[in-house]
Amino acid sequence: METERRKIALTGIKPSGEPHLGNYVGAIRPALELARTADFDSRYFIADHHALTGTPAAGDIAAWTRSVAATWIAAGLDPERTVFYKQSDVPETFELTWILSCVTGKGLMNRAHAYKAARDRNVEAGEDPDAGINLGLFDYPVLMAADILIMEADLVPVGRDQLQHVEIAADVAGSFNHRYGQGFRLRIPEAVVPPETTGHTLPGLDGRKMSKSYDNYIPLFLPAPKLKKMVRRIPTDSTPVEAPKDPDSSAVFQILAQFAEPDVVADTRKRLEAGGVGWGDLKNQLADVLEVQLGPLRARYEELVAPDSELDAILAHGAEVAREQALRVLRGVRRAVGVEV
Repeated sequence: METERRKIALTGIKPSGEPHLGNYVGAIRPALELARTADFDSRYFIADHHALTGTPAAGDIAAWTRSVAATWIAAGLDPERTVFYKQSDVPETFELTWILSCVTGKGLMNRAHAYKAARDRNVEAGEDPDAGINLGLFDYPVLMAADILIMEADLVPVGRDQLQHVEIAADVAGSFNHRYGQGFRLRIPEAVVPPETTGHTLPGLDGRKMSKSYDNYIPLFLPAPKLKKMVRRIPTDSTPVEAPKDPDSSAVFQILAQFAEPDVVADTRKRLEAGGVGWGDLKNQLADVLEVQLGPLRARYEELVAPDSELDAILAHGAEVAREQALRVLRGVRRAVGVEV
């Protein structure tokens, strides 16, 4: 008897600069926990071609891709359990993108959030609605659909702001199946949106959400002296050392709560509320906690990101497994549309 197929979950990671503390707490850590505990086969890929929509400098994509890949392995991604590869190493994805583009209505792309947001910004600025919008930005939801469909993903874990991308992939697969489904059917993916309690956002150096867009982030793998210096820059109020303090209003405490052990967090909360602890003391404690938690990860990251490290073999093996899957799907699609017999 044929055994039941295990479900496949797919996660794409767009390389857009050096990872920071907010990325680790909000995305990397919960995603790795899900991969370790869930009962499905997982696929993680670096979406390097998606990063091209921002037309970065030529050398940036390669550097960011290697940095992000090294970060995920250093943070605990197990390539023995998870197929880990670069999008650009699976060229079948791009042929499938063209075929899917031919069964996707332009109106569906008009409603994509990123494109609509770019148009709205242009209109508000009094510009032509499509000023500065390249075709890659307009069409990238189809590339994302191809990423998902070529891996026959059943489940796609995403945040609520990314839910539309999976819905579009499901619509595109449905359009293909309606037209060509007698020859080959694409698997319809389902979004998995984690509970609101899963993953967290961190405040940045200016109190707003930590983000590259705000340039207020703390890089994940800073050397200890530079890390401590950046922690000292986190803003605090003028409450005297001896006065009681509200931990929940403190950006420093919010970050500490995501990295320290629960008993340490509870004890720190009590000491702040009782008074006698200054913000400078709290910042020193946070810097020490971050170094304990991130120091070993930094050492592993530096090994992996170095030229000719084992990271190359990990990604090459992942690409080999991913291409085997992708070729099987693409052959079915080619036969269904009639470009291969």
